[in-house]
Amino acid sequence: MSDAITRVADATGNWVDTVAPSWSRPYLRLARLDRPIGSWLLLLPCWWSAALSAGIAHHLDRLLLDLALFLIGAFAMRGAGCTWNDITDRDLDARVERTRSRPIPAGQVSVRQALAFLVAQALVGLAVLLQFNRFAVFTGIASLLIVAVYPFMKRITWWPQIVLGLAFSWGALMGFAVRFGRLDATAFVLYAGSIAWVIAYDTIYAHQDAEDDALIGVKSTARLFGERTHQALTVFYGLAVVLIGAALALAGAGVAAWIGLAVFAAHLAWQVSRLRIGDSALCLRLFKSNRDAGFMLFAGLLVDAVMRAV
Repeated sequence: MSDAITRVADATGNWVDTVAPSWSRPYLRLARLDRPIGSWLLLLPCWWSAALSAGIAHHLDRLLLDLALFLIGAFAMRGAGCTWNDITDRDLDARVERTRSRPIPAGQVSVRQALAFLVAQALVGLAVLLQFNRFAVFTGIASLLIVAVYPFMKRITWWPQIVLGLAFSWGALMGFAVRFGRLDATAFVLYAGSIAWVIAYDTIYAHQDAEDDALIGVKSTARLFGERTHQALTVFYGLAVVLIGAALALAGAGVAAWIGLAVFAAHLAWQVSRLRIGDSALCLRLFKSNRDAGFMLFAGLLVDAVMRAV
C-alpha cells in the first residue's frame, strides 16, 4: 500500500508525509504530529495559567522552564490521548470518510502496537510531570480519568464537547498548581472560561463530520445545535470571554492582559461572523484559527507578567 494512499485524509502535504522516515509515519499520525493544532490548543491554557500565575506572584523565576515543560508535556499527552481515541474509535473511524485513513482502520498499525506507542508517550508526559511539585503531579494525574472516558462520550451524550473541554482546559489549573502548590478561585474561573472556549471551537470542528455522525449514530453539539450553531457559539464564546475576564480581575491583571483579552474576543466574534456550517473546509480553517486567538491572549498575559515583575 503506497504512502500516498494511506495518508490521513485531512492532513496531506505536511512534514510527516514528506520528510519523516516511512516506518515512523503511522506512529506520528497516531500522535497527530501531522496535525499539531490540537496540541497547541491543549498547550495554550497551560501557558495562560503559567503567565497569569507569574503575574500574580510578581516574579518570573522558572517561567521559561515551565513554559518549555508544558510544551513537551502537551504534545506528548495529546499524542497519547489521540492514540487512545483511535484505539477506542477504530470501528467508528472505519465508517467515516474523513477518518477511515487513520493508521489503525487503514491497517498500518495494529492495536497492540498502538497500545505500546501510547505507553511510550505517556511515560514522556510522566517524566515532564515529575519535574513539578507534588501537588502539581497529583493534579496532572487527576486529568487522566477525563481523558480515558472522553472517547466514549459521543456514544452516550449530545455534549461530548463538555468532556473534551474538561480535558483540554486542564492546563488552566496546572500553571497555578506548579507556581503555588494549590488551586484558588482564579484558577477555577480561568478553567471554566477555557472549557466554554473548547466547547465552542470543537462544535465548529464537529460540523465537518455532522452528516457521517448522523448516519452512524455519533452525537455532538454540532448535531445538537444544527442551524442554531451561530447563536450557541455566541453564548459559549461570550461566556469564555466573561469568565476569563473575571479571572483577570481576580488576578489583578494589568492593561496588557486586558488588551490581549479584547483581541481574543474580537477574533472569536470574527469566527462566528464567518462561519458557514455546511462548508467543511471553512469549518476546519476557523477551528484552526483558535490557535491564533489563544496566542493573542497569551501574549497579553505574558507582557503583563513581565511588567508586573519589573
